[in-house]
Amino acid sequence: MSYGQRPPSAGRSAVSRRTYRVRRLVVLSLVLALGWGVVTLVSGVFGGDDAKEAAAVEPTMNTFISDGGPTTAPTLPPTTTTEPPVKEVTVPSAADPAEVLILGDSDAGTFGPYLKSLLDDTGIVTTELDYKTSSGLSRPDFFDWPAHMRSIVPQVNPDIVIATFGGNDAQGLRNIDESWAVPREPTADDAEWREEYGRRVGEVMDYLSDGNRTLIWVGIPNDDNPDVTARMQVQDEVVRAEAAERPDVVFIDTWARFSGRNGGWAEFVVDPRDGEGKDVRADDGFHLNENGAEILALDIADAVRLDLRARGAAI
Repeated sequence: MSYGQRPPSAGRSAVSRRTYRVRRLVVLSLVLALGWGVVTLVSGVFGGDDAKEAAAVEPTMNTFISDGGPTTAPTLPPTTTTEPPVKEVTVPSAADPAEVLILGDSDAGTFGPYLKSLLDDTGIVTTELDYKTSSGLSRPDFFDWPAHMRSIVPQVNPDIVIATFGGNDAQGLRNIDESWAVPREPTADDAEWREEYGRRVGEVMDYLSDGNRTLIWVGIPNDDNPDVTARMQVQDEVVRAEAAERPDVVFIDTWARFSGRNGGWAEFVVDPRDGEGKDVRADDGFHLNENGAEILALDIADAVRLDLRARGAAI
């Protein structure tokens, strides 16, 4: 045997040891990979729902107006039920005040603060004000009031709901997906518009008045533009008809309150607080200014007091 050559047995032994180490590493890698795959599979089968449920029950935040300023309150995920929680009927008192919720468009934001101060004076009421400017029931694609109500009503759990919609509703009716339900503005003989808007109003009235609640629906005033007033009159007629079908709904006749002796648009109205005639209209000819909003709030407060007395309150 010459130097530099290895016996055949020695070469096979060295190769076997290297091969063994490589095979061990490969096998170990496969075992680790297989184990990780099993853990991931088990987690996906048994742990995925827990993660989804944890994310589903985390409350979101809903901003609404309370005590005259913006307040942030937790909102639970939307419920799948169509009925509001039942409100226990109690006698309103300082120790157990009645909860009042004011909902609506910019009109609610106009009379709401003064109405809250009037109700605070009773000493037996707490009030929440929740409004969205430029909103209504015609354009759920802009702001979905029925869905929002199903969030805010369970939060506040009111005894009395005061609602007003309409300043933005005398237009074509859209669906939540932005498609048209009725693409026309209301006219006196537009049966399709009346039917669809009446359906929307009726559903809202039914929801807000359910569960032992009193619903006070505040109507809209007329406008200084005759064409706008003609459209709003159709809308007002529909709302009145829906309220008339529901004895538990109290309707506030804003149209009559802010009309003149001939039934037309009025800029000046007598203030019942001092008997003086005052300008009650904003510059746009439709909305109420501070005087008008406070006069309307007085009418609404009277309706609330009547309901409180019917519940047994000593006021």
